[in-house]
Amino acid sequence: MYFQYGETETEYLKAKDKKLGDIIERLGHVKRTVHPDIFASLVNSIVAQQISGKAAETVWARLMAQVGTIDAPHILAAGTNTLQSCGMSFKKAENIVDLAAKVNSGTFDLEAIKQMPDTEAIKALSSLKGIGIWTAEMMLLFCLERPDILSFGDFGIQKGLRMVYHHRKIDRKLFEKYRRRYSPYGSVASLYLWAVAGGAIPEMRDYAPKSKKS
Repeated sequence: MYFQYGETETEYLKAKDKKLGDIIERLGHVKRTVHPDIFASLVNSIVAQQISGKAAETVWARLMAQVGTIDAPHILAAGTNTLQSCGMSFKKAENIVDLAAKVNSGTFDLEAIKQMPDTEAIKALSSLKGIGIWTAEMMLLFCLERPDILSFGDFGIQKGLRMVYHHRKIDRKLFEKYRRRYSPYGSVASLYLWAVAGGAIPEMRDYAPKSKKS
């Protein structure tokens, strides 16, 4: 299952921004997988924090083998020690169990998140232990398919902006200029900026100043 968008979004962005429009023309339709299960995605995001992608995949596979279904009741039944035995830190295991307890008791209503405006949903999700603003924004984009998510805290987005517009640095003021320009289809702009940052157009380069070697 991929993030759904079409000509409405791409034609709007092409009309608003010639440089991004050229990128859209060159790359065509960008496919990014979405994961509609918010709980499992939150657990996965906690697991993956500050470790390599390969290490995260290993821990996740062990967690799936130990717990089976990644939902609140199964996580609570497994407990912190079992989660930690899958290769994650005790703090991560604690945060995952805390999330499961809040969801299971109804203290935190994941279904209600689906009805909240973006800013409220981000505030609610980032109130959870182990979940920051960036993770909350990614939940909105890749779980709920919200149409207007452009994350200032995402290194790939910042890199993509530097590459497309030849900026050396993206500060908040400059970022907000692009966010307003892309709105209400910031999520689709994000897909193309990530593609550029990932090397989809080989001749494009990052204009960030190179760090000096001591």
